Amino acid sequence: MIAPAKRAAPRRKRRAGRPSGEDLDLRAHLLDVAIAQFSRVGIAATSLRAIAVEANVTPAMLHYYFGDKARLVQALIEERLLPAVTPMRAHLERIGDDPAVLIEGFVRGIGAVVANHPWLPPLWVREVLCEGGALREVLFNQAIPNLPQLLAQRFSQAQADGRLNADLDPRLLVVSLVGLTLFPAAGAPIWQRMFGAEGLGADVMLKHTLALLDRGAVAAGSGEAA
Repeated sequence: MIAPAKRAAPRRKRRAGRPSGEDLDLRAHLLDVAIAQFSRVGIAATSLRAIAVEANVTPAMLHYYFGDKARLVQALIEERLLPAVTPMRAHLERIGDDPAVLIEGFVRGIGAVVANHPWLPPLWVREVLCEGGALREVLFNQAIPNLPQLLAQRFSQAQADGRLNADLDPRLLVVSLVGLTLFPAAGAPIWQRMFGAEGLGADVMLKHTLALLDRGAVAAGSGEAA
């Protein structure tokens, strides 16, 4: 007698409701892998398949958690990029118009962001500075809307009050702050190799940058750091 064919076990359906802790952990891991890939080769050049290979999952798993690449990038913006930079923006808006406090707050704030999110500087170079970068409009419209203008206005007022070096352009001071914080972080693998300076840590860079800005921004004859 021929034994009856065994019926395949029914596939277990995913329960509705909140995702499990395991789901959340895997989703966060996939997002971290995607950000690392985006930082190394750029958003446009990174496929879902490449992310899946790096994460050791199937492309279907990425589709399950994020849908398509556009929604994956949106998750990066909402869950990683904006939470990284928004608190610093809010802090700078609150701390007043003392130029010394503003400068130190910016430098320390960027240092803290980079320490907690080391993927940010290379991603910023690729996707904000480079023409056609996928995050440039996000920077202007969501991440730091009007913050550069606010800082420049406060620096301009401090200059008019004699508290800021009269030779400085308040707008370019904002540009210099960015250049002295994000650029060294993004280029660290290059300059550390160039100078054999792997031992230069974040604390050393912070001290150097603050000293450089303090000396250059002192208003002549005021005796005050700006």
